[in-house]
Amino acid sequence: MRKLTKILLGTGFMMFLFSCEEDHAVTELDKAQESTSVIHVTDHDGQPFDTGTNRGDQKGRYTAGPGGGVMMQGFYWDVPAGGTWWNTVKGKLSAWSSAGIESVWLPPVSKAQNGAFSMGYDPTDYFDFGNYNQNGTVETRFGSKTELQSLINTAHAENMEVYADIVLNHNSGGQLEANQYTGTNTWTDFTGVASGKFLRSQHDFHPNWVHGGDAGFFGGFPDLCHDVPYVQDWLWNRSDGVAKYYKNTMGFDGWRFDYVKGFDPWVVAAWNNAVGGFSVGELWDSDVNWLESWANSANSSVFDFACYYKMNDAFDGNNLNLLNDDMMWKRNPYKAVTFVTNHDTDEIWNKMLAYAYILTHEGYPTIFYQDYEAWLDKNKLNNLIWIHNNKATGTTSILHVDNDEYVARRNGYNGNPGLIVYINNSSSWKTRWVPTNWYNTQIKDFTGHSGWYPTTQSGGWVQIQCPPNSYSVWSPNI
Repeated sequence: MRKLTKILLGTGFMMFLFSCEEDHAVTELDKAQESTSVIHVTDHDGQPFDTGTNRGDQKGRYTAGPGGGVMMQGFYWDVPAGGTWWNTVKGKLSAWSSAGIESVWLPPVSKAQNGAFSMGYDPTDYFDFGNYNQNGTVETRFGSKTELQSLINTAHAENMEVYADIVLNHNSGGQLEANQYTGTNTWTDFTGVASGKFLRSQHDFHPNWVHGGDAGFFGGFPDLCHDVPYVQDWLWNRSDGVAKYYKNTMGFDGWRFDYVKGFDPWVVAAWNNAVGGFSVGELWDSDVNWLESWANSANSSVFDFACYYKMNDAFDGNNLNLLNDDMMWKRNPYKAVTFVTNHDTDEIWNKMLAYAYILTHEGYPTIFYQDYEAWLDKNKLNNLIWIHNNKATGTTSILHVDNDEYVARRNGYNGNPGLIVYINNSSSWKTRWVPTNWYNTQIKDFTGHSGWYPTTQSGGWVQIQCPPNSYSVWSPNI
């Protein structure tokens, strides 16, 4: 209602005038109601992302919120060598679980060709976790098998999941042998690995007796042939093979599959069918059609590189209209793992806006270790994690988007009211009237960036604000 101003006239009569300021506000609301076209992005029953892992009766510190949880990438490229990394991560778990981190993705845990200096992506012996003396070292770059098991046990005590980075495309560190398929000498003799398990030779790599190749080779490394029954047995069929040993003996809860462009998606589907657990593939490509097709064929989640590249162009290119474009989380939010940075790519400059985006939208958001522990404001990230876990519920509707402003609504689920996120990529404060699902309800900005406590109208409309180059997140003040 517009404010009335009382004026005493000389004749003794009083006159009431409507405030011009309030007239302007109503006009702006009228314009907003006429021009706003809500885009309903997703259509499902509203349930949050679920990793599908049964934690049993564990009573740890982490407790899932209405919006689900968040994954931490627990490493970066070239973490300190010297066998200390498993203990470093173990020391972070209590604080991470308190902050709302549900799971930790670890780098490849087995012994690799570069020994104590390897980041693990050149695997030699899948069953050497830092307990055999080979490739010039006993421990891996990250530590010993005992330290790794202690990390996993501690995470489980915190009610957190641990995901192993699995390199299935290629191997490295074998011995030279005469190769009957190439007519040359190749580094494909892995019959002497120290664990004595999964002894590979030229017959298990491309080219071989099955065929000349599969979806792709990487870096000139020997390329595993997953069509060989022996390879399938040792990777996922045998009770003492890689998948089941990692899950049942080491205690891993899920898998991040490296370079899935290098082999067909049925490989991941077969692994998942044999052993279960959460699964996400690294299909490094912005083509959302390919991401969706691969996820469906592999029966797996996939990293949302389409979202990553759209965020990069939107936030750094000053064109938030690009957030209207297609992304994997819009196709299938239950198979999309979103991220802002990882150990391979770090292109987004305005990271806090990107984190505000993924932590208020659908999919399974990932926090990068260096962003959290070194590069960004941990308190702001913790605030966004709390908002994600407690307020980011239900389907998604886009309320407004232009070059500088983006406003979206999470529509709530199972009694949780959801939220409205306002992202401002300009250099000045912005305000906007938006339609909510809340009526005659006081709301507030749960980031603390705005001090407003507006009340929604009977029709659900409300005016909200956002500071420059920042974000605000609104929900009922409860």
